[in-house]
Amino acid sequence: MSTTTAAQRRTQAKNEYNAFYAACPSRQLIARISDKWVALILCALGRGGDPQPMRFSELSRTIAGVSQKMLTQTLRSLEADGLLTRTVTPTVPVTVTYELTDLGLSLHHLVRGIKDWAEGHMDEVLEHRLSV
Repeated sequence: MSTTTAAQRRTQAKNEYNAFYAACPSRQLIARISDKWVALILCALGRGGDPQPMRFSELSRTIAGVSQKMLTQTLRSLEADGLLTRTVTPTVPVTVTYELTDLGLSLHHLVRGIKDWAEGHMDEVLEHRLSV
């Protein structure tokens, strides 16, 4: 009987993730990151190609239509997943900024590509919708 190290067990578990299986935790992650508010927040925090910290009010102004409640809930979930950090600066009034982590930045690049694709191909999609 051979023993395995913790690193080997983690590697084995990672290799077993398969989102096509109902019980796979990666399926939950896919559901979370495919949310429109998550995608738009990730894009906003990395707009212009360089990630930049943003205040809650800046995010709210940038992402039209998001409610304060939904923005708060989404930011909390992204922080819990390690995709962004929340920094509180003791000023009057208190300043709170949100910034992508390295993990969040890696996802930002993928989501930004999807956003750019959607904006670049919207006319074609609309044409196809009209022809059906």
